[in-house]
Amino acid sequence: MISVRNRLPPLNGNKWFLLLIIGFIAASCSPRVRPVVQPAKKQVEKPVENTKPENKPAKPAAPRVSTISMILPFGLNHLAPGASYTAVSLKEADIAVGYYRGFKLALDSLAAMGYNFKLLVYDSKDEKAQAHSLANNPAIRSSELVVGPVFPEAIKSFTSTYFNARQPIVSPLSPASPSTFKNPGLITVIPPLEYHAWSAARYINNKIRPEKIFILKSGYSDENEYIIPFKKAIDSLSGRRIKVITLTVVHGQLNTLAPQLSATGKNVFVVPATNQHFLTITLRALDTLAQTYPVAVFGHPNWINFTFLKADLLQRLDTHITSADKVNYKAANTVTFIRSYRKAYHTEPSSFAIKGFDEGLYLGKLLATDSLGNITQTDFKGIHNNFHFQKKPGLGWVNTHINILKYTNFELKQVE
Repeated sequence: MISVRNRLPPLNGNKWFLLLIIGFIAASCSPRVRPVVQPAKKQVEKPVENTKPENKPAKPAAPRVSTISMILPFGLNHLAPGASYTAVSLKEADIAVGYYRGFKLALDSLAAMGYNFKLLVYDSKDEKAQAHSLANNPAIRSSELVVGPVFPEAIKSFTSTYFNARQPIVSPLSPASPSTFKNPGLITVIPPLEYHAWSAARYINNKIRPEKIFILKSGYSDENEYIIPFKKAIDSLSGRRIKVITLTVVHGQLNTLAPQLSATGKNVFVVPATNQHFLTITLRALDTLAQTYPVAVFGHPNWINFTFLKADLLQRLDTHITSADKVNYKAANTVTFIRSYRKAYHTEPSSFAIKGFDEGLYLGKLLATDSLGNITQTDFKGIHNNFHFQKKPGLGWVNTHINILKYTNFELKQVE
């Protein structure tokens, strides 16, 4: 799971600002309409006695043009005289530029196949008031699809003001639960944390089939966002056959668990914590247990971004991590995308550009073929993740596809 707050380092200097301005101007209105070639009319000499007018050929129907409104945090107000970007707003602009470029590259690819789009781009400035104002914009209201805003507070402000059952609103980069917004027209592309918990539970139940699962808590309440759906999933999937034991660990003390551990079967430990100090001590204690007992660890999806977690330790612990953002840079479609992106923008694509391309290709094709209503029946294999949407009553559509990764040969490899 990639949270939109995990940014790549921003580009440097005036070159970045120039690229930002050029990119935004190019984005402001991007019609991709193929010209319609009219057949040339031949001069026909009419006989004098023929007084009936010549029948003219029927005018070809105008091509379908799909209009998309995109709301991203460019923060162009920071370019005004006397203003400047902060570190935070610069990172937000970096996200906006990368995502826009990837999305537009996807629409260009679809346009080459004969589809036609008009892309309208708006600056949310990452301000709730601006998002609220854009919700009343007539051009946005008349478009067929809205992509954005990006961050949860802006999404909440926008969706609370405007809802049109025939015009879906896409949450493109935030893993926030759709229950935060409660908008039945919302399309949540990045799977929320609860679906990571369900996927881990499904894998444990189907592949490992332990008698017990130990959940190791640090004591922070936000861990319940993972623990509650995980326990619910295990009880449902196993028919309560698997016993779940929850323990709040203090200073890495796991000695009390020894009598409950199996000397032959896998002892599964679920660790939903993200605190560095807690993880460092607790995983070291698990490493000691692993010298005597077979161990398998399932960690929080954010572990994939933690450089303080060492691959050799995680491999000894048979560590699994769920992810909604795994890119195979050797795959043919990835190589083709990177080559096209470099050619178009003369720079390397960020993770947000990859997401923008996947989402643009998927949503653009559905929109152009008038198939958004069939989104739950239309799966998609993207570069960073697959899309498998489920309809949630009152909450819209949610992508539920999660990858299961495991440390093998000191790197994460996909096992499901």
